[in-house]
Amino acid sequence: MKDAGAIRAALVARALEEGFSKVGICAPDATPETAGRLAAWLAEGRQGQMGWMAERVEWRGSAAVLWPEARSVVMLAEVYTPEADPLAVLGARDRGAVSVYAQGKDYHDLVKRRLKRLGRWLIDHAGGEIKVFVDTAPVMEKPLAQAAGLGWQGKHTNLLSRDLGSWFFLGALFTTLDLPKDGAEVSHCGSCTACLDICPTRAFPAPYQLDARRCISYLTIEHKGRVDEGLRGLMGNRIYGCDDCLAVCPWNKFAQAARDAGYQPRVGAPELAELAALDDAAFRARFAGSPVKRIGRDRFVRNVLYAIGNSGMPALVPVAAALAGDADDAVADAARWAVARLARTGGSA
Repeated sequence: MKDAGAIRAALVARALEEGFSKVGICAPDATPETAGRLAAWLAEGRQGQMGWMAERVEWRGSAAVLWPEARSVVMLAEVYTPEADPLAVLGARDRGAVSVYAQGKDYHDLVKRRLKRLGRWLIDHAGGEIKVFVDTAPVMEKPLAQAAGLGWQGKHTNLLSRDLGSWFFLGALFTTLDLPKDGAEVSHCGSCTACLDICPTRAFPAPYQLDARRCISYLTIEHKGRVDEGLRGLMGNRIYGCDDCLAVCPWNKFAQAARDAGYQPRVGAPELAELAALDDAAFRARFAGSPVKRIGRDRFVRNVLYAIGNSGMPALVPVAAALAGDADDAVADAARWAVARLARTGGSA
């Protein structure tokens, strides 16, 4: 199979057979604006503690620099749409809200496995060399996906699609084959500001801009140590990630059902009292195979204690008080804060 058009058609068909929901192809140098935007974002300090965002910025700024031999970037979308409203759990104050993407098996493993199979198929049928990436390398997947026509970065900076909605992961397959490219997608957000308006912490300084330092997903997953007291009360019962800006997007009326059983929820909405009692071993066992595991017991229990403090439930005071002397400083501080907040609110969040 030598014709580039035929290779592309066969590749797209194979990708859909493998379980991907949408495929697009762009050139490695298709996002020349990315480097400048990244530099400006870093200059504002909006990456917070994510120091790795400032590393290898030349690679992040251009896929062509990351792997100069690449001639095409194949971007693939994999849907994980939830079956239930992810905002419903926010009203269950005795339970923790875990982001939809972390409810099932670790998407890194599921998507990369599929990508590797697709890459091996491409080599067998058309030759060339490949590299595959799933959110673990200095690759700016969202701009590349927009350049490949998969969707556009909405006002909340996440990728949206007219036929997939909000709920999908991205995978990238770089190849030395020069394949026909897709046209870039443009924004279809219009005058809608639903994603900006719902953000509890006002993490969007302006449309299409995110200050990670105020984002609950960042605070619960990436931020180490104590969270600023001015933000704790705004976190509600969100203990790992936040889905608010994704969940309210009107384009989700076109969302497709998840095809991989691995994305079925296993974590659910666990009771805060149960989670607060986890030691390191119990935490690892409880979240084995889940994205939640990577933040470790201390950061996770810290988040749980903030949720307890926001619960308005005096019955949880002993649960928090039991951790006031925890070996981890941030956990102990969160426990004391939770006890004091519950005392101040008198049982109302």
